[in-house]
Amino acid sequence: MKKGPILLATALAVTGVASAPAATYGLALDSPLDCKSSAHTFIAPLVDSRYIEATPMRVEANSVNAFRPTHGSDLTAFGFRVYAVLGYQRDDAMFKQGSGAPLTDSAYGVVVVGPAESVEERVRASGSDAVVHPVVPLVLTAVFCGKH
Repeated sequence: MKKGPILLATALAVTGVASAPAATYGLALDSPLDCKSSAHTFIAPLVDSRYIEATPMRVEANSVNAFRPTHGSDLTAFGFRVYAVLGYQRDDAMFKQGSGAPLTDSAYGVVVVGPAESVEERVRASGSDAVVHPVVPLVLTAVFCGKH
């Protein structure tokens, strides 16, 4: 009996690769970034489908929560890889409150890997009025729906 395939199957099962969620096929977030939704409506399905971690990796003072994509989730927005998913909705247990005043009642978006100018072109071409802001110039850019 060959041990190679069995060991590989066991390793895949133990690491979760064999039973990974559908997220391994990727998901484009362009459509929901049209800024016509709420943070809960945007983020809850991503958590439920295990595209992003349920616990934020960071909570800003203004209560914006940053969620890390799960391993292998392959999230994109406007053709760029998603580095983080952002959101906050007042009085929603899914989101943690920051130490300062909340930015707004509901806001959401993503941070993508790509230069702001290129991201802005694609966001505008899609018809979205999301705010596009460089996070790390030429490397990371935020696309944000909510109070500007």
